[in-house]
Amino acid sequence: MNKLRIWNQHATWEDAEDAWDSGAAAAEAKQPVKKLKRLPKIPGITEDTAKGLKWKAFKYMLTHDHHGDVRRGVLAHPIKYTKAFIKSALRKKSFDTDGDFFLYGVDSISDFEKLLTDPDALLVLGFSYCEKPFECPSGRFTPDCIHDADNPVCRQCKVGKCLNAAPAYNTIAFSIPTIHYIGGRIFDIAHANPGRKILFAITACELVLEMFGDWGNMVDIQGIGIRFGGRICNTMKAFELSEAGVKPGLTVVKDAAHQKMMELIRLRRDAMANAGREGQDSVVRPSSSLDLA
Repeated sequence: MNKLRIWNQHATWEDAEDAWDSGAAAAEAKQPVKKLKRLPKIPGITEDTAKGLKWKAFKYMLTHDHHGDVRRGVLAHPIKYTKAFIKSALRKKSFDTDGDFFLYGVDSISDFEKLLTDPDALLVLGFSYCEKPFECPSGRFTPDCIHDADNPVCRQCKVGKCLNAAPAYNTIAFSIPTIHYIGGRIFDIAHANPGRKILFAITACELVLEMFGDWGNMVDIQGIGIRFGGRICNTMKAFELSEAGVKPGLTVVKDAAHQKMMELIRLRRDAMANAGREGQDSVVRPSSSLDLA
């Protein structure tokens, strides 16, 4: 089944998005998924959690790397990565912000947009599992995502919409169960595609986006993080429980941020089409990545 058939079968982006949205409305009327009635007003990171956060992040990455995903990646180029990590860690912040967007290695969203127009750059899309609906047919705490346009749950899911709209060419997508999982996959991509520019767009809680910027800078990749609202993890205890699959609340990408994500995906899709790269691929993909074909 062609996961991109809705966007592929329409002459314009507007027609494809209208078709998706009308299908989502019909699915919601027939089989609505659970949603937040309102966004809770809570801090992105509690005051106590914010103290010494760089050290907490470093300690967590080392002590919870149970499968060795990050350790193997670092040991592939230990001197290079250690120097880059220290350089980033010595900065007060490893990122800039623009509203709900965290910027890593780029000065603005417009700078990231320019990078997206390079058809040879690799784009990594990552969606934290806690953004999935409770009713997700792939399960919530998993790296799986069928993003099936004919499934009424997928049709109402913002992740499903993004993945159906994203171009397959030079795009690698993941559903993220843990920080070590995506860290390991980023190392895999970087090592399998030496010399290629790697970009990323990842959804996560503010705590995660703040904690792990130094690790992305260490691998020398550029991109954005999209901050969640909703029942987010804003303490280390909540974060560690979430990393173990204990996430009773829903998180959401706010509507304005989601719309901007769709605009970025559209920009990327148009760039691939203008370069004549539709239907082609030149990236070495981890076997664990999601099927966008």
